[in-house]
Amino acid sequence: STANAPEDDAPNRYSRTERTTYSRYSRDANSSGSSLPSNTLEKRIEELERELAKERQENARLMKVAQDKEELIGKLKEEIDLLNR
Repeated sequence: STANAPEDDAPNRYSRTERTTYSRYSRDANSSGSSLPSNTLEKRIEELERELAKERQENARLMKVAQDKEELIGKLKEEIDLLNR
């Protein structure tokens, strides 16, 4: 579980960055008189944030699966060594 601790911090760090980027982008779009309405951009950003959250969740799941398999491989190697003796 300690190996997952850095991952827990990662989404928070990215979220702050995304919020900063979103705020900056939103200001730029409003000041430049963008052809896309602000609410369209906000909806797109929300959609992308949801997609990003899903991908991060899937990535965390796959990392856990890989870690579990590595642990199993280690245990099986130990068992093979014992059987060879």
